[in-house]
Amino acid sequence: MSEALHPKRGEIWLVEFEPARGAEIAKIRPAVIVSSNDIGKLPLRILVPVTDWKDHYYDFPWFTLLNPSRANGLTKSSGADAFQCKSFSLERFKKKLGKVTEAELEEIVSAIALCIGFS
Repeated sequence: MSEALHPKRGEIWLVEFEPARGAEIAKIRPAVIVSSNDIGKLPLRILVPVTDWKDHYYDFPWFTLLNPSRANGLTKSSGADAFQCKSFSLERFKKKLGKVTEAELEEIVSAIALCIGFS
């Protein structure tokens, strides 16, 4: 594995989500890495997929708004969908885009906690 392919917590990467099943998120899209950098032996990362922002997502507490910036590499308003949090092989990671802020990462992690009933 090359040095460039070591996704870290809080980074946004383009990730291959195919093949998808049912209502799973699909295609190559951005995703925020949420797994700890210090846990796990397998070449996997836990991530939250990112999709185009829709105004009705404000009603869904598991979505975190991510505005585009030079730091995160996003080109349009997007939403991190914590309900579709999953673990993926590093083989699916295509390109690093940037990084979310600490506040955004905290909001995403809190949304995951909400989804799994952890308070």
